[in-house]
Amino acid sequence: MRNGLRKSACLGWAIRVGRLPSSCESLDGSRALACLMGTVLLACSVAFGAEKHNGTVIPLPRAHAHNDYEHPRPLRDALDQGFCSVEADIFLVDGQLMVAHERAEIREGRTLQSLYLEPLRQRVQAGRGWVYSEKRSLSLLIDIKTEAESTYAALREVLKRYDDLLTRFEGTAVNTRAVTAIISGNRPIQTMSREPVRYAAVDGRVADLEGAWPPSLMPWISQSWPSLFKWRGEGAMEEAEARKLRELVDRVHAQGRLLRFWGLPDQPSVWKVLWEAGVDWINTDKLSELSVFMAARMKGL
Repeated sequence: MRNGLRKSACLGWAIRVGRLPSSCESLDGSRALACLMGTVLLACSVAFGAEKHNGTVIPLPRAHAHNDYEHPRPLRDALDQGFCSVEADIFLVDGQLMVAHERAEIREGRTLQSLYLEPLRQRVQAGRGWVYSEKRSLSLLIDIKTEAESTYAALREVLKRYDDLLTRFEGTAVNTRAVTAIISGNRPIQTMSREPVRYAAVDGRVADLEGAWPPSLMPWISQSWPSLFKWRGEGAMEEAEARKLRELVDRVHAQGRLLRFWGLPDQPSVWKVLWEAGVDWINTDKLSELSVFMAARMKGL
């Protein structure tokens, strides 16, 4: 009964919005309405049925919550949708690692520990050692906004206190735990490469594929979409660009790394292209919408 009420509410909302899915736009009259109703009911069915199995959230292995801290409930909203990666921007301010998008937006109490590390520790302790029922490590992308070396020095000391929670890196050996920290933004790559023991890895760039950094140090490659591609989600992607994307995915995977893009249109037409090309992390600010999209793809719909 509860799911039926939710589906009805979802359908009512979509009709009030008055916007047709692209697959229905070529139709008119009653056929367009029928198309809209069928599309929305399918989406609602996925959203309220596929995300959970026996009351447990099903992880979405390729879902990345961009600027996660800007949601009403940082971390929790993403976990409720099954996201397996969340992003937090940090500033070093008076010895504290403050989470915000801009320095002017810093607010007292919103630290990396209070918004992410402590809630994750509590969840992992309650979940028998993992964030989800599946034994899958959650990625915590930490984007350093202040000077690299001093911020990382403070961050290193904080991360050490979560040895029970975080993936541990020793040389090329990786001891995977419930949460894997990845350092982005201002990255102290040389410093991190010299550490005998680390509690974080580095988020690379496409240019880093030319270097010799091992995947144990640099497991991710993240890149601005506009720096490589002209397509913005409208119409079909040109074959030359589609081939370039597939070749980049293959190159990243051949080195044992994962690929993510930022700065691209946050919409289903783009998600579809990334999904089908094999891009590992799909970046979004639209948690519930991407959750619906991915759950449908995982069910083969």
